[in-house]
Amino acid sequence: MINHVNMINHEKRILIVDDEATIRRLLHQKLTKQGFYCEEASSSDEALEKLKTYPADLIMLDMKMPGKSGMDLLPDLKRQYPTTAVIMATAVAEANLAIQCMRLGADDYITKPFNLEEVIMNVERTLEKRMLEMKIKEYQENLQQKVEQQTIEIRSLFLGSIEALVFALEAKDKYTAGHSRRVTDIALSIGRDLNLSEDELDNLRWGSLLHDVGKIAVDQFIQNKPGKLTPAEYEHIMIHAQVGAGIVKPVVNEKVVAIVEHHHDHYNGSGLHQITHGEQIPMGARILAVADAFDAMTSDRPYRPAISVEEARQEIQRCVNTQFDPVVASAFLKSAISYTPSEDTKAAVINK
Repeated sequence: MINHVNMINHEKRILIVDDEATIRRLLHQKLTKQGFYCEEASSSDEALEKLKTYPADLIMLDMKMPGKSGMDLLPDLKRQYPTTAVIMATAVAEANLAIQCMRLGADDYITKPFNLEEVIMNVERTLEKRMLEMKIKEYQENLQQKVEQQTIEIRSLFLGSIEALVFALEAKDKYTAGHSRRVTDIALSIGRDLNLSEDELDNLRWGSLLHDVGKIAVDQFIQNKPGKLTPAEYEHIMIHAQVGAGIVKPVVNEKVVAIVEHHHDHYNGSGLHQITHGEQIPMGARILAVADAFDAMTSDRPYRPAISVEEARQEIQRCVNTQFDPVVASAFLKSAISYTPSEDTKAAVINK
């Protein structure tokens, strides 16, 4: 995590809600050592009472408690305290329920028995995500008070800050460093080959640069797992497309939002929880799917080394009409892809 987290943690207030006193005490001690200010509640009713006088930045909420469960309390929290982040605490066997809670508004979940170092990382990542959301809210409020030219300038600056955040997050992980830049280069080359208009290329550029911003909400231990993901872990990682679309929605147009949201859709409709297929999928998302897959295959990952450019091209050819749009894949395969090393990352070069 970021080296200055203790500065960020100072004055951040956490409410720990769990019916087990031992768990509350364990979390309280660890979080306090990390610079957080903590309070405890042993039930949902006590939590609501505490929140009247204790405005928490984050609530760690046990999903199952006697009386009103954490899952039942969650809608009340999101309605009464919409700016407060919520992390659900659950047993390993209940991970699927925790993911349902995230769809209802929870920001993340942790599993019992706790790995306290992972808990700290989850808390810090969740607070970073909430800080980003608050900046977006501030942007929206300022936007209403500005004239048209000021709006354009503010939008440009804010998109630049989100872009910088994406690059900073990627730079922390040797497996993803430079990924969004490389994917953008490849996607724009495909878009030009397909004669997209300047407006369409601009949308594709922003969709490609920001397509993984939702990974700020993904558990890094799952993302960097060296072995095969479980179905629940895979589903957790794939929420980044929906989360990312929500993050960028206030500052980009609907076409860019759709590119981010649908960039993992399969052309034949077989993707996870997919409701679109074929040409119903935005063209930008179909282009991004090919560029994203190619860069992922030709980059090292925790669970496998990079494959060659030629092997990646063969895999894209194999998945035409299933995962990939045949028109987009054809445009990509007509270009020769090579990689040129640079100081920090490898830059994609498209040779006509």
